[in-house]
Amino acid sequence: MDTSPHRVSDVMTRAVVAVGRKALFKDIVERMEERKVSALPVLEGDGRVIGVVSEADLLPKEEFRDSDPDRFTQLRRLSDLAKAGAVRAEELMSSPAVSVHGDATLPEAARIMALRHVKRLPVVNAEGVLEGVVSRGDLLKVFLRPDNDLADEIRRDIVDVLFPAPVEPVHIVVSDGVATLTGRVRDAARIPLAARLVRGVEGVVGVDCRLAAAGSDAG
Repeated sequence: MDTSPHRVSDVMTRAVVAVGRKALFKDIVERMEERKVSALPVLEGDGRVIGVVSEADLLPKEEFRDSDPDRFTQLRRLSDLAKAGAVRAEELMSSPAVSVHGDATLPEAARIMALRHVKRLPVVNAEGVLEGVVSRGDLLKVFLRPDNDLADEIRRDIVDVLFPAPVEPVHIVVSDGVATLTGRVRDAARIPLAARLVRGVEGVVGVDCRLAAAGSDAG
């Protein structure tokens, strides 16, 4: 049975705190503090995500509270200045929301976070309705998988499939997430593929592939 958490839905948080578009500034700050989160999805009445309000959206109110920005600053930071005077979620939120679907892979979610410079993503279904939230921390949970689980998956899904009848038994040792493969196999062409597939197993930190082909002097 495949137990590897390959999809966002496997690691996301399902019990999510969110706000409506009419939520007030202070209520948003209080909810963030209560739940220790840096951003909240903003929902329409049917649960559809219409935006996200983050700490970055709230900070301009403090930044510009007692300042009188010059014309250059006003032109350069029109959006921030507008948010400094906003009091409701619909005025503060970043919209449209940067979101992800539950069937997205973990690397896909990680790339979205990196490219869009966000720490959390609302997880939505095909209609845009909120199903959960995935954070950077959630994506890193795969590296907590036990070494034995990683070794079992590598043997079951990769080694036994690529090398069903090795010349010498293939030994798999995983220590602190680093997978080491040793043994002698018949098909040299499959060794680089095996290393690449092992590297792609969720939770594997590194790969030391010492497999050798039959007739090779490599140890």
